[in-house]
Amino acid sequence: MTDRFSEDDVVAAVARLTRKQLIAFVEARIVVPVISETGPVYRQIDIARAELLCELSESFDLKEDALGMVISLVDQLHGTRAELRAVLEAIESEQTEVRNRIGDIIFQARSLARSGR
Repeated sequence: MTDRFSEDDVVAAVARLTRKQLIAFVEARIVVPVISETGPVYRQIDIARAELLCELSESFDLKEDALGMVISLVDQLHGTRAELRAVLEAIESEQTEVRNRIGDIIFQARSLARSGR
């Protein structure tokens, strides 16, 4: 199985994607292929991104500028989730007393947030 795909491969892999749409996504820089000696090469993440973009475009009738904003927010969310996972792994490696103190602090912060303070 390859991890590099041509433009034809991407269009074939994403049922709702047209070549014109893919080119528009690339021009809007919301899909960014790797540039190789043979031209643009797409990764599995680009295929997943194109699928999401097609779904958003069709479901909400979003144009490239709005899609760019939405995909930027999705990217930020994924980054935040990865950071949170790293923090949780670090907390799990701490002693029980430290984990309990951190849990108490999080509980207090949630309580304050719910009360609107």
